[in-house]
Amino acid sequence: MGAKVKKTDAFDELREEAKTVINDKALFTDGHTVIRLEILDTPLGKMVACGTEEGLCLLEFIDHRAFVTELKDLKRLLRASIEPGTNKHLKAVEKQLNEYFEGKGKKFDIPLITPGTEFQQKVWQKLLDIPHGETRSYKQQSIAVGNLGAIRAVGTANGANRISIIVPCHRVIGEDGTLTGYGGGLKRKRWLLDFESGALTLFSEE
Repeated sequence: MGAKVKKTDAFDELREEAKTVINDKALFTDGHTVIRLEILDTPLGKMVACGTEEGLCLLEFIDHRAFVTELKDLKRLLRASIEPGTNKHLKAVEKQLNEYFEGKGKKFDIPLITPGTEFQQKVWQKLLDIPHGETRSYKQQSIAVGNLGAIRAVGTANGANRISIIVPCHRVIGEDGTLTGYGGGLKRKRWLLDFESGALTLFSEE
């Protein structure tokens, strides 16, 4: 399969629970903020991208086990409704993901909307500091946020990241080099790490 990332009309492929959250106009919204949602077909599977006029707030694989909860959390935290559609930030996501999968783009410059606790914000920021093609251990990330004893909490915050690939939680591994939990699945995590290290140039299905 090639590296092309493109918008797709695949709303029917979302789980029914996700459709219910999206279509519930009364759930948590105050009517002022609208989250635009589109589905992207990528070399690693279909992803949902969501963004407000201020920036990207979700980039997630549609089969991610916590995807529905993430949608509901975003509606609650941003007091927003969700509507299918696009905006300048979602268009930028499609363009920059194409560059990423083509091996031409190693950094993203899309504004991010990442509501969360102060600790989560610290952890997510440190994820953004991990260079393309490199990895960090959970212990190293704990030291980076200033609390060596927070290894488990760092792992939990990593798991709460709603912006896959761009906020690269896949670059955090066990201290012994083993792959550990990744919401998109360990197969995708392995592929992303191999791809970023230069071990892969094209995606192939097994």
